Amino acid sequence: MKSYTDTTNVNHFINGQHTAGSSKRHQDVYNPALGSVARQVILAEPADVDAAVAGAKRAFPGWANTPPIRRARILFKFMELMNQHKDELAAIITAEHGKVFSDAQGEISRGIDVIEFACGIPQLLKGDFTDQVSTGIDNWTLRQPLGVVAGITPFNFPCMVPCWMFPVAIAAGNCFVLKPSERDPSAALYMADLLKEAGLPDGVFSVVQGDKVAVDALLAHRDVKAVSFVGSTPIARYIYEQAAHFGKRVQALGGAKNHLVVMPDADLGLAVDALTGSAYGSAGERCMAISVAVLVGDIADKIIPLLAQRAKNLAVKNGMEEGAEMGPVVSRQALERIEGYIDLGTKEGAKLVVDGRGLKVKGHEKGFFTGGTLFDGVTPQMRIYKEEIFGPVLSCTRVKDFAAAIDLINEHEFGNGVSCYTRDGHIAREFGRRIQVGMVGINLPIPVPMAWHGFGGWQNSLFGDTHIYGPDGVRFYTKQKSIMQRWPESTDKGAEFAMPTAK
Repeated sequence: MKSYTDTTNVNHFINGQHTAGSSKRHQDVYNPALGSVARQVILAEPADVDAAVAGAKRAFPGWANTPPIRRARILFKFMELMNQHKDELAAIITAEHGKVFSDAQGEISRGIDVIEFACGIPQLLKGDFTDQVSTGIDNWTLRQPLGVVAGITPFNFPCMVPCWMFPVAIAAGNCFVLKPSERDPSAALYMADLLKEAGLPDGVFSVVQGDKVAVDALLAHRDVKAVSFVGSTPIARYIYEQAAHFGKRVQALGGAKNHLVVMPDADLGLAVDALTGSAYGSAGERCMAISVAVLVGDIADKIIPLLAQRAKNLAVKNGMEEGAEMGPVVSRQALERIEGYIDLGTKEGAKLVVDGRGLKVKGHEKGFFTGGTLFDGVTPQMRIYKEEIFGPVLSCTRVKDFAAAIDLINEHEFGNGVSCYTRDGHIAREFGRRIQVGMVGINLPIPVPMAWHGFGGWQNSLFGDTHIYGPDGVRFYTKQKSIMQRWPESTDKGAEFAMPTAK
């Protein structure tokens, strides 16, 4: 296994082997805490995608014909290895993404949850049966794998998001080609090695490193039957449209602008804790991060000073250091984009309560660090309210009552996650029923569903008909077949020209 301090190039994993393939292009992979290049990742050409898909296609008949219980046993072994190597994998994530070590460990744990869910595939693939659906005829359904499927995953969860996809896909009998983010590509290769150690046949799981060239090659490839994606809304829409154009199934999860409503009766301490952790955790680089606090009535004047104190006192440092609450953002470009939004917010007229720009961490002066930023007086007309900043920036907007909070959130183009803090059961019930958002928390800031439920937003946060992982994941990676069977009596009754009916 490669150490997170390894400086060698990051290659592809095709047909059970690490390979540079035909790739001639490279891209730097940074350690964000240091702001320096740690290694390079090879960027795939279409020929490399062809090789991965061809290997997966060859492996598919044998893997699809493997009994589900035997597929599950390999996943059980993989889950055991993931637990054994959690700390080393977390260190790889921290070294390339920047999130604090404990957060990386938590990411892996949530990925392991989905692996554990996928281990139940023998039960999940059970079909339906109707005896004597018509005279002498029985009818049953079964679910069969699609073939070669692909996943395109983002930088912010280099372990968890791939685990939302490939464990369910391969448990169901498919072969999977993963295109991870080129910003933090090493975690994908580490998991590929663990899958091989667990006994997964060569070709069932492949990793193709790369950029848009690899993405477009996967989308256009005739042997790729389905594509799963998590990322920004513009790219999700592109993936959705292109996959549909080429006749593929697609689930494409897009961006977010998650709100947290604080009612006047809320427990103030719990609300402050929730907003601090969910807005500034992982430097705000989460699709479920809370980026807007909706403060109802007079609660704003009470909570803003408390949030300001917490934002100013965040322990921002190298994510591997003890006591770190927030690490760097992933890249120089991300840092410039985030601080550019802070500039924009001040120009738009928002009140900058805490300014995180220009933060320097001792011993890591070249790292991609920014501090926690807090705005008050943000209005729906401002770009910092409308657009996904994807950084440690919390915007506070004030509304007069509960109805205004509901209307504000429902009018936003995104509908990924939302939360409400209150002690009123009626308010909580009405919030859950009336809000037009896919994942809802009541006194819970980040309502990411557990592995057996499924993850997905509404509106421009999801393109496609199914959520990711959970029962929807099983349905996405399989197709239903209905079989009707009759064993006729020896007496020949002649041709039947009418539509079969229950009789």
